[in-house]
Amino acid sequence: MTGANPEETPDRSASDSPLISRRALLRGMGAGATLLGSSWALDACGLKKSSGSSGKKITIGFVTPLTGPLAGFSVGDNYIVDTVRKSSAFSKGIKSGGKTYSVDIIVKDSQSDPNRASQVAKDLIATNKVDMIVVTSTPEVTNPVASVCESQGVPCVATVVPWESWYFGRGAKAGTTFNYTTMFFFGLKEFGETFIPMWDRVPGDKKVAEMFPNDADGSAFRNGWPPLLQPKGYTGVDAGAYADGTTDYTAMISKFKSEQCDIYLNGPLPPDFNVFWKQAAQQGYKPKLATVAKVLLFPADVVALGDLVINIATDAWWAPTMPYKSSIDGTTAQQLADSFTQSTGKQWMQSLGSTYSLFEVAQNAFTSASDPHDHKDVADKLRTMNYTGMCGPLNFGGGPVPGVGIMKPVGVQWKKGAGKFPYDLQIVDNSANPSVKVNGDLLPTNA
Repeated sequence: MTGANPEETPDRSASDSPLISRRALLRGMGAGATLLGSSWALDACGLKKSSGSSGKKITIGFVTPLTGPLAGFSVGDNYIVDTVRKSSAFSKGIKSGGKTYSVDIIVKDSQSDPNRASQVAKDLIATNKVDMIVVTSTPEVTNPVASVCESQGVPCVATVVPWESWYFGRGAKAGTTFNYTTMFFFGLKEFGETFIPMWDRVPGDKKVAEMFPNDADGSAFRNGWPPLLQPKGYTGVDAGAYADGTTDYTAMISKFKSEQCDIYLNGPLPPDFNVFWKQAAQQGYKPKLATVAKVLLFPADVVALGDLVINIATDAWWAPTMPYKSSIDGTTAQQLADSFTQSTGKQWMQSLGSTYSLFEVAQNAFTSASDPHDHKDVADKLRTMNYTGMCGPLNFGGGPVPGVGIMKPVGVQWKKGAGKFPYDLQIVDNSANPSVKVNGDLLPTNA
């Protein structure tokens, strides 16, 4: 077992990192549309290497945005890595094919930049000879990493990215599948099952203001929401695709006001929403219920908005009160959250659960494989995995496409904090996941 990797220390502060541009995103994702064919071609020609680290060691690469505008997603990631390293399942080695292998986890900072994410993935494969890469947090990070892994024939597991953004955003077509890359999270169907029941509880004109940027998530939302809205009697008002990093949203706000949009829906980068929401308040746009995706998921982003965040609703894929526990050592969701707060002094965040599950999935795949260095065997185990752990049941063979495991989120709202932290996240709707108990009242964002 190795100690902390130097790259676990952020390379630069979030304020020093540039906002992600559309051009950078496309460069970082690379020729996604050709990946399926290129990986098959390499296999057919016998050119693909099928082994990673040699001997009795398993090497796992972990790519996460420790710095940059997406850094809020990764606040708990180093804690989770340390926790996993100390667990007996990892510290005593992983058993695979009748042998026990020591485990090395190497952490790399994507700096919230697609190009950087792609490069560190290449480095992990070429230099560190990793047996698997696990990656988290938005298509800006997950997609370029997955694309590199697919082209190089290295098993990869991604999370915290809508599956449509991960799948179609990398050039896949309906009916096709990736050979080496898998993921778990949820998609537009689950967003609809989470958000629309909350909308139905707030009387209004059923017009939905849509703030979708010109990026992978924005494109997936723009294409996926109309089929969900129309059967429920809602009308979407799309103010147009905008560039990440936009600083003036006056035209968008004016359109939402003129259309009298009582519901607000989005999918932007966190800094962009911060600017938009403050401008909306200044210009008098006050939707009855704001439901946001990709933003206000974590305490750091919430504090930056102050009381403007109260009663904004979002989705939660993991919370301490969920009835889940670790497949590694039986730790409950509540115990994981409490331990994080006691150790760091920081408020729990839902990415704790998803990052933890990345390593559950990795351990499960390696223990199921006959040889942890056989990339194809490990990838095949990932694509058909069906287990229950820190994020609940995950069935990679039973999702919307092969290799995608679906989580069931709940609807939550930010409320004024009752304890040591200024704001608390309360579960206000469990329509999409009835196994989770509601512990708060759904209130209008603006009365």
